[in-house]
Amino acid sequence: MSTCEQAGPCEREAALRELPPSAKLVVKVLEYDGPHTQRQLAEETLLPTRTVRYAIGRLEDIGVVDARVSFTDARKRVYSLAEEQATPTGD
Repeated sequence: MSTCEQAGPCEREAALRELPPSAKLVVKVLEYDGPHTQRQLAEETLLPTRTVRYAIGRLEDIGVVDARVSFTDARKRVYSLAEEQATPTGD
């Protein structure tokens, strides 16, 4: 018996399992600490910025991470977990 009730979250979880450890670490940081810029993610994870950029790209491709323009500096983007990922389904 499957623990997933909906196809979307199961597919996303399976896609996350296939990602490199750096992408999984970025997801955990966003899960625990909330939205971050690329530089903040690099500082928090102790990963090189190039690795963080690659991880973010992979996470955006599968729809786990959303990006928005920073209100304080329009040159920067703020990354957060996508809504479906951030809110657990209790139904």
